[in-house]
Amino acid sequence: MLRVQRPGARVRVKVCGLTRPADVEACAAAGAAYMGLVFFPKSPRHVDLDTARELALLAPPGLAKVALTVDADDATLDAISAAVPLDMLQLHGRETPERVRAVRARLGLPVMKAVGVREAADLARIADYEGVADQLLIDAKPPEGADLPGGNGVGFDHRLIAGRVWQGPWMLAGGLTPENVAEAVRLTGARQVDVSSGVEAAPGRKDPDLIAAFCAAL
Repeated sequence: MLRVQRPGARVRVKVCGLTRPADVEACAAAGAAYMGLVFFPKSPRHVDLDTARELALLAPPGLAKVALTVDADDATLDAISAAVPLDMLQLHGRETPERVRAVRARLGLPVMKAVGVREAADLARIADYEGVADQLLIDAKPPEGADLPGGNGVGFDHRLIAGRVWQGPWMLAGGLTPENVAEAVRLTGARQVDVSSGVEAAPGRKDPDLIAAFCAAL
């Protein structure tokens, strides 16, 4: 069985977009708290149900398995949850607070809702999901015309959320790398961070050395 090596710091890391068994091993060895599996065909990190199940079954205790979906319908969510042992759902589309409630009730799993930020006006949307989602993911808004709602390697001005406190746990995402994550945590006070493209050798191909360096930076 894989063993999770916990980092000394208390900042929890989610590595999203795993596609290979070696990715799970790298996350466990580096001390990540969450592993993300992407169910979005447009993404280079998309996995089918069989692959996702294989990866989820490799996860040791302490490494939470998160399914990322984008505006998925009930049939799709049912199929994912039936095939893959999961600990959490991540809704990364245009899901309304009502949809978040419905998904949470239907599947009986904790739900993390992603909210994109580019400017101060975007922060108002975060309050809509407080008390509705179990966790919030504060991410960078995708560039205009982008096919992907996340994983684009772009960040946002972290000073926009410096000192802000939200109801319940939240996670910082968007353009994080081993080089900038410590400063991002210092500016925002985030106790959880999410990384995808920042630890890749190529889109959809995680680099174990970058995963280790990212966790070590915290």
